[in-house]
Amino acid sequence: MTKAEEELRLRLARTLAANGHLRTQPWWDAVESVPRHEFLRGGFFDRIDGDGPTAWTPIMPDTPLWLERCYEDESLVTQIAGTITPGDLRGEIMRAPTSSSTMPGLVVRMWEDLQVEDGHRVLEVGTGTGYSTALGCHRLGNDHVVSVEVDPGVSGRAGTALAQCGYRPHLVVGDGLAGYADYAPYDRVIATCGLVSLPYAWIQQTRPGGIILATLGGWMFSSELARLTVHKDGTASGPFLGGQISFMLARPQAPPPLGLLPNLDEGEERLAALGADVINDWDTRFVAQVAAPGAQRISLDRDGRTEHLLIDVTEGSWAALTESDGRWIVRQGGPARIWDDVETYVLLWREAGSPTLDKFEITVTPEEQRITWQKA
Repeated sequence: MTKAEEELRLRLARTLAANGHLRTQPWWDAVESVPRHEFLRGGFFDRIDGDGPTAWTPIMPDTPLWLERCYEDESLVTQIAGTITPGDLRGEIMRAPTSSSTMPGLVVRMWEDLQVEDGHRVLEVGTGTGYSTALGCHRLGNDHVVSVEVDPGVSGRAGTALAQCGYRPHLVVGDGLAGYADYAPYDRVIATCGLVSLPYAWIQQTRPGGIILATLGGWMFSSELARLTVHKDGTASGPFLGGQISFMLARPQAPPPLGLLPNLDEGEERLAALGADVINDWDTRFVAQVAAPGAQRISLDRDGRTEHLLIDVTEGSWAALTESDGRWIVRQGGPARIWDDVETYVLLWREAGSPTLDKFEITVTPEEQRITWQKA
């Protein structure tokens, strides 16, 4: 370790502590000890902002300021379109990110919120670059960390970096949503991917009294970190922790393709009690997702006006909202009335005082996932 690397790690630890993410000495020691740059030897992608679609360009270790960037509190994209890594590209690419090194502040905050203790066995879902895994190994020991990654290439690169840094957790290539029963029961489960629904397998593989920490949301892309305690009756429940936390969705829970849009001139039309602009707000959009968990949100320009659409591909239901002279009109089709449900939930939430998301709770049973809120 060079003096520059040592200083960068110490600076990162101080930054995370000042921001309230790094709160205890064991995790301070981990941040100071684990070299994040070793998990980014393959480079990362920098976003290029412009008027058109988002473009990405590779930043490799021989790029000026690469090392310093590795120790900034920012997420760094490490894979594009499911297969493309920074070393594969010269120039720019306009495709969606599929893997990243999460910002250290969020990684450390989640490990702190997981409330691990010496001797705990942890299942980590989403190995990614391996940096978070290394922090867990430093805190708990190699034999107490099991990390599952769906992408063999991502897992392989993480395994190489972990070994080079002296960490040898149990790495598994597979569907993390199924957990990993071979090493169960776990004391803690931590997920570094976004979820629409919490897999019941995680509850089955966690001992009673154990904790599951995961980010839950929906296809309108409002999400929050939840900490659930597993109970003896096979259920789990707990609060959302707040902070507008988001991750890339687990690939099996990504939204389905929209396909051919419905005929938006059909359907039942009425004056809307709420306009589509209400779900521009993060908390309100989260409530809308509770009401319509299968809905996706898009906008399009048609006949000189903007239409805001909610579409549930699986159920075949849709709602289209347009604004005219300060009033919102909604047309709805399919077996369900999506916007009716959204309005009902949002208005009930407002009647309760519009509680922030840290006043929300989640309960998961073998049959359902239920999200409720307390009055503000």
